[in-house]
Amino acid sequence: MSLKIQHIIPEIKAVFHGNSELEIDNVSIDSRSLQNNSGTLFFALSGANNDAHQYIEDLISKGVQNFVVNHIPNNLEGKANFLVVENTLNALQDFASFYRKSFHFPIIGITGSNGKTIVKEWLNFLLSPDYNIIRSPKSYNSQIGVPLSVISINEKHNLGIFEAGISTTNEMENLEKIIQPTIGILTNIGSAHDEGFLNLEEKITEKLRLFNNSEILIYQKNNLVDSIVNQKTKTFTWSFEDDKADVFITKKSTLDKTQLSIKYEAISFDVIIPFQDKASVENAINCLMTLLHLGYLPEVIRERIQLLYSVEMRLKVKNGNNNTAIIDDSYSSDYQSLKIALDFLEQQKQYKKKTIILSDIIQSGLPTDELYTKVSELVTSNEIDRIIGIGEEISNYSESFKNIITYKNTPDFIADFKNLTFENETILIKGARIFQFEEITSLLEEKTHETVLEINLNAISHNLNFFKSKLKPETKLMVMVKAFGYGSGGFEIAKLLEYHKVDYLGVAFADEGISLKSAGITLPIMVLNPENTSFPAIIEHNLEPEIYSIKGLRAFLKIADQKNLQHFPVHIKLDTGMHRLGFQENDLEELIATLKNTPSIKVKSILSHMATSDDLKHHEFAKSQIALFEKLSSRIINELSINPIRHILNTSGISNYPEAQYDMVRLGIGLYGVSNDPSETKYLENVGTLKSIISQIRTIQAGESVGYGRRFMAEKETKIATIPIGYADGIPRSWGNETGYIMIKNQKANIVGSVCMDMLMVNVSEVNCSEGDSVIIFGENPNVTYIAEKLGTIPYEILTGISHRVKRIFYRE
Repeated sequence: MSLKIQHIIPEIKAVFHGNSELEIDNVSIDSRSLQNNSGTLFFALSGANNDAHQYIEDLISKGVQNFVVNHIPNNLEGKANFLVVENTLNALQDFASFYRKSFHFPIIGITGSNGKTIVKEWLNFLLSPDYNIIRSPKSYNSQIGVPLSVISINEKHNLGIFEAGISTTNEMENLEKIIQPTIGILTNIGSAHDEGFLNLEEKITEKLRLFNNSEILIYQKNNLVDSIVNQKTKTFTWSFEDDKADVFITKKSTLDKTQLSIKYEAISFDVIIPFQDKASVENAINCLMTLLHLGYLPEVIRERIQLLYSVEMRLKVKNGNNNTAIIDDSYSSDYQSLKIALDFLEQQKQYKKKTIILSDIIQSGLPTDELYTKVSELVTSNEIDRIIGIGEEISNYSESFKNIITYKNTPDFIADFKNLTFENETILIKGARIFQFEEITSLLEEKTHETVLEINLNAISHNLNFFKSKLKPETKLMVMVKAFGYGSGGFEIAKLLEYHKVDYLGVAFADEGISLKSAGITLPIMVLNPENTSFPAIIEHNLEPEIYSIKGLRAFLKIADQKNLQHFPVHIKLDTGMHRLGFQENDLEELIATLKNTPSIKVKSILSHMATSDDLKHHEFAKSQIALFEKLSSRIINELSINPIRHILNTSGISNYPEAQYDMVRLGIGLYGVSNDPSETKYLENVGTLKSIISQIRTIQAGESVGYGRRFMAEKETKIATIPIGYADGIPRSWGNETGYIMIKNQKANIVGSVCMDMLMVNVSEVNCSEGDSVIIFGENPNVTYIAEKLGTIPYEILTGISHRVKRIFYRE
């Protein structure tokens, strides 16, 4: 990309301030990206609770010169080039639409409820021998992701594959103008985002808007879709049942594969797909249909389709050996996904030193020498300390890089592994599938047992934004990361929250805060339950204590005076009815007297905690707490002439008592996808999925028993699977004895007998499974709320009970 500002101004309907002769060569919406530079055009997007305009001054100091804004921030006129528009998101989309019109090669547009990313990745694999392809990186299919994807086209590409996702009406029209697909694919229509549409017909109608101007539309023949498709659009349909479809298909399963018999016009041929599940078969057929449309011969289709593979769509964060953190992106290596992975590395790095293990870059569309120059600039801008290049191409262009070691292939690297040192660093593993970098991940990864808790960082971001949308723009946000992030992991969650620029983190005890500060978290951290003995450590690590008693206040003041502190931040806790911790009304006179003339500390905030914000049966009590908080905090503020932050609302309070937001709210369990309100739960995303494997399967006969105490007795021949997870890992014993279940291949398997310390057993008589298969203990189904209800407890107990010996894997889609 190389565009003059003067050519962009009319396309986005901007009023310009600055030098219009300057050129831009990339676009950004993320002020945190280390890839921003003098050639960046920065779109300052703003929403209800986040406004990128506030970061413009910092970006100018880092060399960024060109900004699309809805207003010029104070004191910045003349310090950079500003393109002033009414709406910066609309301007980004208009820019992408304008840029797209510069290219005239075929574009495949994909939409549907399920399978968009799989079809896109498979088409890229199937067509890459014949085309230079530009495709959406990862799942960039939103109102922001689509324009960013299209902006990545360059003059060397000759085929595009872009996916488009919508959640409600009046969104697809924007995406159609940006993608302008010539070939359309409609994948499976499922229940995702149903709440955004009146009914299925409206949902399909909106999705089909993507293909209003397409030359052809590929889909599984369906009467409802048939009735909605624009009559001007040429269709290319397939079916298992309707012989009026353009392509009629029959299928049969063979071992772990599916054989398809294809009848198309006068052609008949068979193909083998290396999958049996319905979704994969449908996705593969949509790809096959695309190949047919493009004129591929049956023998080529047969050869390539049988090589399809499971697509890994996640960037995973794992613990490595020797104090390392591994970011596993070992199944893709193209320029756009490298940019995303490097941003994720910066967001999630646990150690200051950064290493990248990088294969040859596939499908960039750029000349090879130009490509590796750009890759070198990219890793330099991201301040990578060490590069390990693997592949013929990157080895040949090693002179383009600093601090690089190269190997011709993965076996050469593995053979030399013992001579390399990996410690106290964050390692990004980024490789194309053909390089089999999963072998490298295995070498570096810390070895623990095969039970893991997968944490979806996308879901955390989604839930955070959901609750932020309920806040007034000026309301600050503290997020609780106590109890190891409610069992989900402390540092990784804190790092993500820091990336999202929340205002405060909250922990229960000093050691939790010390751990986060020692790991490099810079956000202010409030310690809610500090013991007096921890005050010196709190001061040393720049934590901020909650003070809830006169004894504690005097103890802290004594240490603060000894250390000659000035205005050290503390938080005053009031008891308004919880009767757990805090100053009561009759303590206020002594509290105020003690706080007067104490320059060593500063009251940063005044807070209280609601006892019944989640239960509207106690609405009046909750209102009385808020009223008492208002009375007591106002008295402190008036008598001390201070202006502290005030906060009383927790997760449930944010939703049920919005009038009491004050200056800040505290988000806890809601971040992790749990709400006491079922109507709210449907808008939250599941964060944690606890997984294990089947260690062994055995068949027992009628009258035989399972487990301690013979609490399960088989009434007939029964197939039993043993799973290596037990109460030492956090599974309640009360979840056993056929009270609870796990999921294997989307089928329920009841837990039989007692849950053991390290194992549990399930009945798999009706489940087609094998030893080594993955199982889900909780996640979407069963979810922690369901488990808690069945066991008469709360989701907090289930989440925080998961043992530290269970490995946490953090991932981003």
